[in-house]
Amino acid sequence: MATINVYTESTPNPSTMKFLVNKLLINGSVDFPDREKAQESPFARELFKFNFVNGVFFASNFVTVTKTDDADWSDIEALLKEFVKGAVESELKIQEIAKDEDITFEGSDVEIKIQQVLHDYVRPAVEQDGGAIAFKSFDNGTVTVELRGSCSGCPSSTITLKAGIEGLLKRMVPEVEEVVAEAM
Repeated sequence: MATINVYTESTPNPSTMKFLVNKLLINGSVDFPDREKAQESPFARELFKFNFVNGVFFASNFVTVTKTDDADWSDIEALLKEFVKGAVESELKIQEIAKDEDITFEGSDVEIKIQQVLHDYVRPAVEQDGGAIAFKSFDNGTVTVELRGSCSGCPSSTITLKAGIEGLLKRMVPEVEEVVAEAM
């Protein structure tokens, strides 16, 4: 078995930290924004046993942990790093039931084009910051997306959404006039 290495990266959201491992954890992404949702995931359930864990998000080769406001990264980072290493080494499951991650876009031609742009151009950048973006709807020129992981509640996500994602979608899909985020 290869040695599992874990390293951390800060994200634009000061409440979240990205714990990267040298192994693919999951195809796609899955968000556990609270203890209740984490019941579906042995890995997330264990993380939520730490009283300072407020949210858990998995994508490709990392887990993003959101801490409570009263916790300090300098106190908990090493502990979480060690936990993630052990969980990955013991192959603790992220999901009880493996979800089929075949990418299929549905909806009108415009909606499919929007989803394709979000998947090909926006998703990789958002994952770099420890988050995820999901298409929710397109109505009267307005695209509604859902931000998850470190993007949820991040102070700079509004700027990213308006300056980055909205600008890109307007250029690539002329029918788009505005992009808004659905509150989590």
